[in-house]
Amino acid sequence: MFGMAATAGVLLGCAHGGSGTRDLPPVPGIARDQALRLGDSVRAVLTRAIADSAFPGAYAAVGTADGIIVEYGVGRLDATDGTRPSATTIWDLASLTKVIGTTSAMIQLVGSGRVALDSPVVRYLPGWTAPGAERITVRDLLSHSSGMPAWRALYKEASTPEEAEQQLFATSPDTLPGVRYVYSDLGFILLGKLVERVSGERLAQYDSAHVFAPLGMTDTRYLPAAGLLPRIAPTEEDPWRGRKVRGEVHDENAVRLGGVSGHAGLFSTGQDLTRFARMYLRRGTLDGVRVFDSSAVATFTRLQDSTISRRALGWETPTGGNSAGVRLSPQAFGHTGFTGTSLWMDPTQGVFVLLLTNRVNPTRENRKIGGVRTALADAVVGALRGVPGR
Repeated sequence: MFGMAATAGVLLGCAHGGSGTRDLPPVPGIARDQALRLGDSVRAVLTRAIADSAFPGAYAAVGTADGIIVEYGVGRLDATDGTRPSATTIWDLASLTKVIGTTSAMIQLVGSGRVALDSPVVRYLPGWTAPGAERITVRDLLSHSSGMPAWRALYKEASTPEEAEQQLFATSPDTLPGVRYVYSDLGFILLGKLVERVSGERLAQYDSAHVFAPLGMTDTRYLPAAGLLPRIAPTEEDPWRGRKVRGEVHDENAVRLGGVSGHAGLFSTGQDLTRFARMYLRRGTLDGVRVFDSSAVATFTRLQDSTISRRALGWETPTGGNSAGVRLSPQAFGHTGFTGTSLWMDPTQGVFVLLLTNRVNPTRENRKIGGVRTALADAVVGALRGVPGR
């Protein structure tokens, strides 16, 4: 773990006093020179990304289990909204929903013994009667090794959430489970339905009551209210909807499912997600509140089967070619979202790296975000270690 100083270090709000600076409490074990290097490094990566038009705006935060070391907002929310992103800007998390929402619920249900990882999914979802469904376990879905297709255009095939669910339950795997890795939105939509069936609560209500409220994540929710629109970063000029999307989920299948789904639909802020990351680095607890069982956290963040993929349960682990870059440890875990979001946590080095952007604004064809993610992860670890940037 990074901890070269014996006393609290210096914290930088929005890197050297940029717009939206907050008074951040000191973080034990972070020296002044580390904090200064880190602030310079984060600012440099995001400034280059803005100059390269990788996104209209972004917010990044880096910290440890004890708090935020540095945060920085850059750019603006939209071509027509010059507001600079900050810790309280609300972002469409896209596939971060899979880990912040659905995986969180699954950790709790597994940790409490209400769901068994190696039980067939149909034990909990008897309505899923498609041929081959009976072979797939909960672990298979969580590790994207179920054989389920990556995607299906439910939003084109159905006109209501009920019809979309019927199409989902009619979908069969196209490969035997455990044969290959296929990142599957459909698998996580099924997991969201499983949470609802086992808990007896809708996914949005479950996550709010059992994950977000206990953690003090007051701005994290599905279906944000219209009054929050000024704080929400717009996403795409969507050709399907024929308008700019702001305050409603970007993912089309999530739209058809009513805006709440196991694979997409969550909105959140940097302020909330840094609390979430700190909780993980503390193995399931924050501010005296235990949210996850520590052994379940270890199970879900552990690499499952390296012969198939580098996946944990819900989470990714570093591959050398994904958004973790090359300096996070093999024990790190994280995830990305299509709209331009990402979160990585490294328990070995004791650090988290959060990046929130709306890179799909005005179009999803802007694909420069990948290089920004890896540059940021590598720059953060390099700054904290005191080694040259890459």
